[in-house]
Amino acid sequence: MSYAAPQLPSSLHAARSPLAFDRDFLARHAGWPLLAFVFATVLLIPLRGDLWLADRLYAWEGHRWSLQQGFITQHLVHVMGKRLSTLGWYCVALLLIASGSFPRLKAWRRPLFFLLLATALSTAAVGTLKLWTDMDCPWDMARYGGSRPFIDLFTARPALLPRASCFPAGHASAGYAWVALYFFFLATRPRLRWLGLGTGLAVGLLFGFAQQLRGAHFLSHDLWTLAVCWSIALLLYAWLLVPRRAPVARSQTVLSAPGLLPRGER
Repeated sequence: MSYAAPQLPSSLHAARSPLAFDRDFLARHAGWPLLAFVFATVLLIPLRGDLWLADRLYAWEGHRWSLQQGFITQHLVHVMGKRLSTLGWYCVALLLIASGSFPRLKAWRRPLFFLLLATALSTAAVGTLKLWTDMDCPWDMARYGGSRPFIDLFTARPALLPRASCFPAGHASAGYAWVALYFFFLATRPRLRWLGLGTGLAVGLLFGFAQQLRGAHFLSHDLWTLAVCWSIALLLYAWLLVPRRAPVARSQTVLSAPGLLPRGER
């Protein structure tokens, strides 16, 4: 299947002005987020911000995870929320398939392919990392009614302990994966990019906080999930949605997807 899109009318060319993919773009979308991520990680893990927040949630729930099987946290947010996220992914897949038959959708092939791939790879990457990091959930720890000692990310895990798979936060990835909407709209409807980012962050925060209330994750688990999802979306944006300069006549610019401009024209 080819994801190249036809040339857009000049009126659309003039109506959109995506952010330039240059050094300033990378500073805003990679450099500053990385600094914020490192700062938050230090605050939550070595400085024990994770435990400070979990201690208070645990005490607020009566020194037990009383919301672990709650209707809102377990059934509505955890179960139904994940299903809705999966449904959204299938809707994007159907639109991508339909773009091969409907001329109106043809120019959206590449952005739709990006969105489909970014959300799928984000959740897959988080799921894979969970198997490698071998970290416990709060509800497994003796500090919170379980039986295992607290061992953070930067401490070697004793071989006698059973394996664990609670880091990063898998369920939150079903929400944070949709931060890819920021780059989707940046390439197609730049004015909506903040709405796309807000949607992904809001759903991820909802999923993540519900899991923290259930004792399934610390806040740092969600932070790392967000970092993984954002990084994958940024890399795929650079690969799929930022076109390279095409060998065309000097007086012409060929667009490769709705709202996409060659780097030198942004």
